[in-house]
Amino acid sequence: MFLLIEAHVLAAERLHGDDTTVPRLAKYKTDVARIWDYVRDDRPFGGPAPPAVLCYYSRTRKGEHPRGHLAGYSGILQVDRYAGFNEMFRDGWANKPMTRANCWAHGRRHFFELVDVARQLKRKKDSAPLVSPLAREALEWIDQIFAIEREINGQTAAERLRVRQERVVPVIRGLEAWMRDKRRSLSRHDPVAKAIAYLLNDWEGFTTFLEDGRICLTNNAAGRELRSVARGRRAWLFVGSDRGGDCATMMYSLIGTARLNGIDPLAWLTDLLARIADLPQARLHELLPWNWKALQQAELTKMAA
Repeated sequence: MFLLIEAHVLAAERLHGDDTTVPRLAKYKTDVARIWDYVRDDRPFGGPAPPAVLCYYSRTRKGEHPRGHLAGYSGILQVDRYAGFNEMFRDGWANKPMTRANCWAHGRRHFFELVDVARQLKRKKDSAPLVSPLAREALEWIDQIFAIEREINGQTAAERLRVRQERVVPVIRGLEAWMRDKRRSLSRHDPVAKAIAYLLNDWEGFTTFLEDGRICLTNNAAGRELRSVARGRRAWLFVGSDRGGDCATMMYSLIGTARLNGIDPLAWLTDLLARIADLPQARLHELLPWNWKALQQAELTKMAA
């Protein structure tokens, strides 16, 4: 079942990718391992394919791991600016390099932290919070983009692209001109300058969404699926071995995909385990969450009639 979900996710034209830490038991301590996730979710542009999540485990955060996970993939990859992804966007990768789409939520966060009074008070209780007027101005530009994107969420890729060309492109051009102007007058060590550099140093990756209506403004789809890992760390504390990490990511893939398709993971897994041994391999796809859901709904409709 995991392999079927893997094939479905990697067949997508666009993926979200992210990673998070997971403690791994070692002698007298725990090491920091990683869980990676790749999400296929075409609902923001009205795509018909069912959503799914694919998770992998690794001992380190080296770039060789995502390159191995996505070997041969050449679609759109929505990620943060982690350097380990860079090689996949260069010529010589597969038959063509991937298309990079950076996450605007990450870019916005660098400015938001400079006006977040509550966060500053929590970190520095004995000092007065400082609110950066420049960071606030940058947020006003960026929030215009987010407001337009909320309006077109769920519409077709063509319609999203049309609206972006008409309404978002002028805002992006204004923001870019504003950032380049302010950057010249700031020290490179200034927090606002660093936030501006985060965007401008890979401006092409941040503006890819203007040319393709399938691309989302943020990479939140991948981040949401990793929240269960963050919550779980408080309960199960660590993975006991590399094999345990592999098993954990397999379960996260199954349970996460069930949730994305709006079904109860326990009900689905219970039925899956009861039926999978008696089902021919050629029919295993019938137990994929979206197919299972359709069969359950058909049976309920039949019973109601």
